[in-house]
Amino acid sequence: MSTPDFAETFRQEAQDLLEQLEQALLDLEQAPDDHTLVDSAFRSLHTIKGSGAMFGFPDVAEFTHEFETAFDRVRKGDAPSSRKLIAIALAAKDHIRLLIDRPQDADPAVARAILDDLVRTVGSTHRAESATPPAAETERRESAAPDGDAAIWHLRLRFAEDVLIRGTNPLGLLDELRALGSCVVTALTADVPALEDMQADSCHLEWDVVLTTAHPKAAIEEVFLFVADDMELTIEPLASPDVPALPPTASESDALPGASEAGEGRSRKPDAESGHGAAKMNTSLRVQAERLDELMDRVGELVIAQARLTQLATSSTDANIKSVAEEIERLASGLRDTTMGIRMVPIGSLFGRFRRLIHDLSRDLGKQVELATIGEETELDKTMIERLADPLVHLIRNAIDHGLEDPQSRKAAGKQDSGRIRLIARHSGAEVLVTVSDDGRGLDRNRIRAKAEEQGLLAPGTAITDAELYQFLFHPGFSTAKEISAVSGRGVGMDVVKRTIESMRGGIDISTTPGRGTEITLRLPLTLAIIEGLLVRVGNGRYALPLSAVEECVELSHDDDTRSQGRSFLNIRGDLVPFLRLREIFETETEADPYQKVVIVSSSDLRVGLVVDQIIGSHQTVIKSLSKLHADAETFSGATILGDGTVALILDIAHLVELGQAREEKLKARQSELT
Repeated sequence: MSTPDFAETFRQEAQDLLEQLEQALLDLEQAPDDHTLVDSAFRSLHTIKGSGAMFGFPDVAEFTHEFETAFDRVRKGDAPSSRKLIAIALAAKDHIRLLIDRPQDADPAVARAILDDLVRTVGSTHRAESATPPAAETERRESAAPDGDAAIWHLRLRFAEDVLIRGTNPLGLLDELRALGSCVVTALTADVPALEDMQADSCHLEWDVVLTTAHPKAAIEEVFLFVADDMELTIEPLASPDVPALPPTASESDALPGASEAGEGRSRKPDAESGHGAAKMNTSLRVQAERLDELMDRVGELVIAQARLTQLATSSTDANIKSVAEEIERLASGLRDTTMGIRMVPIGSLFGRFRRLIHDLSRDLGKQVELATIGEETELDKTMIERLADPLVHLIRNAIDHGLEDPQSRKAAGKQDSGRIRLIARHSGAEVLVTVSDDGRGLDRNRIRAKAEEQGLLAPGTAITDAELYQFLFHPGFSTAKEISAVSGRGVGMDVVKRTIESMRGGIDISTTPGRGTEITLRLPLTLAIIEGLLVRVGNGRYALPLSAVEECVELSHDDDTRSQGRSFLNIRGDLVPFLRLREIFETETEADPYQKVVIVSSSDLRVGLVVDQIIGSHQTVIKSLSKLHADAETFSGATILGDGTVALILDIAHLVELGQAREEKLKARQSELT
């Protein structure tokens, strides 16, 4: 059994906490009076500090401690949350990430400058009313006799057993109690196991505390603000202010109210009741991405083996084999769906990252930009989420830099001063459509055409559709920007977007309205692993089509085949649908079947028919990537292994639909020339 890497565990936990911190800070900029956001940011800082100290990241703990100390003034209302404060806090968050990921690159001078800026923004981190040094003040509070306004409180503390692992030191919390007034602490050891059964990283102690303080009960509860959900805490008044409490001795501790529970009564407490904090934490489990990928590979191999078994059972006369094959097919299908469900992640986890990008770009470019997101709950394969991040960054940067006008130009055009970027995700069949839109100036068709002709990509006077023209934007080195900025303008990036999306078997659609904005839609499959496919035969070869793209299947009669020669159109209930003869595309030399079939497929609201010799049936398709040697085979998006061990190529529906529509456009253009 492998030993867990605690440093890597901390990095993963810190990644989530830093994202929470960033979202809280960005929200706080819009709602500076929301104390819930302040508490959320402070809670993230507190957890990072404690975990960093425990897992061997002292620089992280030290820097975060000073960050937390300064930010505490905001939490207590001593300093306002301003835009300047948020900008410095975001820089501090970035430095914490650097200390965790690449500590060798962290500059102590930069850290000191960030903290100094933070202190100057929030003011002094010491309380104005305290003129004595902290140590002397603590000592004075502990030794001071209670005044007339003091109250005596009895506290019972029981922490979750994993409190130390989670970065909280109970002794530090007891010290905070002592800072509130005269405090008598008694450790209760009834639940401490024998030495051979003791876990070094578990907390087995309870504490009984008698606190005499002039502070209200809320100040006591604030000490346990970040651990209250995972501990047992009781706070009860013990005596009136007129009756001074005598410090109990160790032998008298059992006589305290509730002390009987510390001994035998406490040990008889049911495990389910005493371990409620642990049960709460076990509702989710963090799993390494590599293990999920390996599980998906195993499920894919199981699906292939199950297809082989089904094929053998079909040719067998043994009823028992048929029954077992059906049961295994059902179980494999359920396991496939469950495994793919585990890999599905809400796209909102990706959308949230771009709030910081837009925040920084709007500041750097002097533009007011608002971000609106729709469909954050739309789920996509985790591999797709990871690979989609960079393309969306390029699209957003271009939309803000080139698409959105400056405030003066927007006002002159009758628009609001602030531009809007919208990120929209939605399901469309077995595809997910991710749209990046802006309300800027839109694309300049004439400038794009002129640039394409200048670079020799388009012959002057060539007839071309808008959709084809806009695809030049994704050509390497293509840019219509008049000036090169630090953000964009060199024509680098958009070609990467296209290559990345096409490598995921997706496509890109562009629509624009001059003066109103541009909309770029990425069409992506739900997963890159296993899909339901329709198996067809063309000549002696078998091919798979994604079943989600199939609308219907019709027979191509001899009359229709003869009538369509030279036109390649099929009348489907009054609609003319172009079709492609796959035998011609694949240059099949065998004789065609007498009754060919047409599979009507669609992509982006466009339809095309694919003429095949035979429709074999549905098939669970485990997608295998093609090698680099076959990168130019645009007609195919991958391959799969059939039950008999042979390979079937998976057709790229988007490419075939584009090919069919291009032939239709050429035919219409030729007919218009003749008339």
